[in-house]
Amino acid sequence: MKSMANYISLARIFLVFLLFLTKPFSTVFFVIYITCGISDILDGYIARKTHTTSRLGEKLDSAADLIMVIVVIILLYPIINPTIQILVWIVIIGIIRILSMIIVFVKHKTFSILHTYGNKITGLMLLLFPLLFAIIKSDVMMYVLCIVASVSAVEELAIHLLTKELRANKKSIFEGR
Repeated sequence: MKSMANYISLARIFLVFLLFLTKPFSTVFFVIYITCGISDILDGYIARKTHTTSRLGEKLDSAADLIMVIVVIILLYPIINPTIQILVWIVIIGIIRILSMIIVFVKHKTFSILHTYGNKITGLMLLLFPLLFAIIKSDVMMYVLCIVASVSAVEELAIHLLTKELRANKKSIFEGR
């Protein structure tokens, strides 16, 4: 691993697990959480600027993102107390995401989550959710987040079904080759 960006992704994975040692919505929780969010932005930026992008880096970034989402859901679930409709919706989004990962594995014998605009917007909204929820506590935010996450999950699934080659940095289903 020659890339500083990869070390940043690995550090994010470590920091995410530290969230289990904090009280959700506490100052320590938010410091670690925001640090994880900043590291998610920095790793890709540094990799591109230093010309050290790699398949390993893409996988580390995607794995760190996935781990962060799972950990945050586990930690915040008891606090946000989502409705049954939201829970079912989240499960459906999860099934679509898992189906995408299975398709990638079957077609390309690897793990990959695409870095589409939809996934980036979903990631930003997921990052902002706990910060806004601590202030607003609105069910509307969960519905909006589920809509955006659904669109990005379906787009990623469609890309995997419709394309022959794996391009982790494909920005949109509308982007040409």
